[in-house]
Amino acid sequence: MGLYGTDTMSEAKEVFRPGRPPALNGNTFHSFSFFRIFTTMITVQNLIKRYVTRILFDRISFSINSRERIGLVGRNGHGKTTLLKIIKGEETYDEGVLSIPKGYRIGYLSQHLRFTRSSILEEVCQGLPEYRKEEEWTVKKVLLGLGFSEKDFMRPPDEFSGGFQVRLNLASVLVSEPDLLLLDEPTNFLDIVSIRWLTDFLKSWRSEMIVVSHDRDFMDNVSTHILGIHRKKIKKVQGDTKAYYDQISLEEEVHEKRRQNDERKRRQMEVFISRFRAKARQANLVQSRIKTLQKRQVLQKLDKISSLSFSFQLAPFEAKYLFQAHGLTYSYSRHAPFLIEGLDLIVGKNDRICVIGRNGKGKTTLLKLLSGQLSPVRGNIKPHPMMKMAHYEQANTIQLNSELSVEEEIGQSSPSKEKKVIRDICGAMMFSGDDALKKIRVLSGGEKCRVLIGKLLASPANLLVLDEPTHHLDMESTEALIEAVEDFDGAVIMVTHNEHILHRIATRLIVFQKNAQLVFPGTYLEFLEDVGWEEEKESVDPISGKGTDKQMTRKDLKKIRAEQIAARSKVLSPYKKKIEKLEHQITQLEVQKAKDSQALVVATETQDKGAIVSFSRSLGFLQIEIDRLYQEWQDISDQYEQEKDQFEMGSSDRSF
Repeated sequence: MGLYGTDTMSEAKEVFRPGRPPALNGNTFHSFSFFRIFTTMITVQNLIKRYVTRILFDRISFSINSRERIGLVGRNGHGKTTLLKIIKGEETYDEGVLSIPKGYRIGYLSQHLRFTRSSILEEVCQGLPEYRKEEEWTVKKVLLGLGFSEKDFMRPPDEFSGGFQVRLNLASVLVSEPDLLLLDEPTNFLDIVSIRWLTDFLKSWRSEMIVVSHDRDFMDNVSTHILGIHRKKIKKVQGDTKAYYDQISLEEEVHEKRRQNDERKRRQMEVFISRFRAKARQANLVQSRIKTLQKRQVLQKLDKISSLSFSFQLAPFEAKYLFQAHGLTYSYSRHAPFLIEGLDLIVGKNDRICVIGRNGKGKTTLLKLLSGQLSPVRGNIKPHPMMKMAHYEQANTIQLNSELSVEEEIGQSSPSKEKKVIRDICGAMMFSGDDALKKIRVLSGGEKCRVLIGKLLASPANLLVLDEPTHHLDMESTEALIEAVEDFDGAVIMVTHNEHILHRIATRLIVFQKNAQLVFPGTYLEFLEDVGWEEEKESVDPISGKGTDKQMTRKDLKKIRAEQIAARSKVLSPYKKKIEKLEHQITQLEVQKAKDSQALVVATETQDKGAIVSFSRSLGFLQIEIDRLYQEWQDISDQYEQEKDQFEMGSSDRSF
């Protein structure tokens, strides 16, 4: 965490010039109310940042106003973290002006791990502002929200994993109540329940905030504005990421149309000048066109920005099911409790199964069991002989050969492929040209993860097993991966904490919750509506962390959940199937109607009376049938909603 400010309030603002970071003073605290009198809290004007010959920011200007929560977006390597460090005062800039209120306190989520106290509770309590030093309950509430238990409070920080230690830094900066909160990828080491808690926490943040995240749903939920770094410039848009990307797309489309129009006019003038230059009568006109041409600004064609764009290769598979798992049970030692117990799972050839739950509950272990890296203590997995699995595991970067090039490492996954095919895959992973010849040892963590994805692309498969594949990807690359998964004609099993991905992809879920595993036969939205996260349903005391659900055993919980889901599925599935069938029929008729309408237009133009009568009659029959199907769809939908309401009312008293 980093905080800086000043001891006096004699000046309203201090202007930071190039190369001059603000003075550090972590002990200064001023109330929010003083700073809220300024409408504009931070102003950046014509700021330039260079790295040797590379320009990162080219005269960028923007402002942050009171109580704005800014989502900072941009591709990896385009300067998001650098901009945060410039605002914080850790990084210098070359030209321009950065204006920040004097005494304005900035809290920054640091990835640097350094702890000085004997317990995590004492460690995070150091972040409390002076006037709240005795409010230990505030710290406990934040720690519980970020996934720590009450038993963890007195444990030393060094006993926790690196991911949980980063959470301690996040807790420290959250309780410090800075005027500006800077969060760089705060969800990287959080599980889905903690991300949902943090989302609610930040939505009620009373001051200014800038957050960088590749999680699009998280970004949209916590931000009031989007600040985007694009082509060395910066743009601020009120609203969500869709509003920002729509604006960027529109502006680039307009630019290209203007460029093409200007280019056409320029060629016309050049032809005129060339044609009439030697004719005395046209001399004045020619000179006028020459001057106009010289003054006319040349709009340059926008450079193509490198981005992930790829598709997974499908290995043919004609059977209905890829594999079946029965009674899958696993523990890492004979004396430890079962991490996975009695799990039954059947995977169809087009399934989209997402594995969700808190960290440390067994999600990655399950993928290792399914991929054959681990053997179950009990139970078995029966794969189809034609099943071909491609497994992505981000921890597998340590298994990459550091002495091979990117091209050689990806090529090892499929030696039979031509060099051009491997080069194309390298290009799809943003290793084009000489970058494909880079040794693995010089790559960053994110680049190594792209190599792992490239190895998947080189191997045909009908089952993708993916463990948090978007962890090191920016928002644009994440979207490319989602589209590739959506287009893949095989099955997918994926561990993810990203709710945007869950809403887009999941048709079934494996939920790790309350020391049990639940196979939920529906979408993520249906899971939230019908089951939900237990931590969010419990009434948790902010001090003790004790909830209302402490007496039910794991077996009782699993049994009740299974009964409720089975009963609901039995009642509602027939309605859902009928609705889907009707929607498919309506879509087909609408397509036919559009074709006949177009054919009728052609027949009318050609005065083909027979065709006019035929297509008119067909359109009439089609419309009658469409209206009938819509009415049937409406009736069944109403019955579905009634049954759903009755089911939910009947099960509302059940405690999970």
